[in-house]
Amino acid sequence: CPIPFDQQPLNEYAQLKQLLLFDWSATTIASFIKKLVTIFLLIIIITNSMSIIITHQKYILFSWSIVYYNIIFATLAIEFILVRLYLGWSYILKRLLSATVFYEESGWYDGQLWIKPSHVLIQDRLVGVYQVMPIILNLKVIFLVNTLFFSLQIYFLFVNKNLISCNL
Repeated sequence: CPIPFDQQPLNEYAQLKQLLLFDWSATTIASFIKKLVTIFLLIIIITNSMSIIITHQKYILFSWSIVYYNIIFATLAIEFILVRLYLGWSYILKRLLSATVFYEESGWYDGQLWIKPSHVLIQDRLVGVYQVMPIILNLKVIFLVNTLFFSLQIYFLFVNKNLISCNL
């Protein structure tokens, strides 16, 4: 195989699977959602703490609108995380399913195109279909639910201002 070791699709898959967030998304959907909820709650705790410090309030009493805005921010942060995960996994899936792979020998100026032999193509496609595609499908479902949650938050923020009064 003339392609460098770290640019071979199967090795790229193994490297990506070792990264922290990508490793989490490769587990079961329930454990991945638990980890996303943990990140969501940590963001809310940190942003609420920062809001108290920035507004110089001597008491823990602060308006619910600040909490609501922090929830919106945390939901948007989860959206960005999910988009990053989807883009990484879909790039790997594209390289695994493709019959040809573009690679760089020593730099950006000398790229080559490698046609996979049949045994490599079959192996890569099996990994792509049975390992990566379920991850992408899980990410799509979680992204859809998170987007609906974010849309409801924006709806209540802009359309129904009676529910959330701005006390800033």
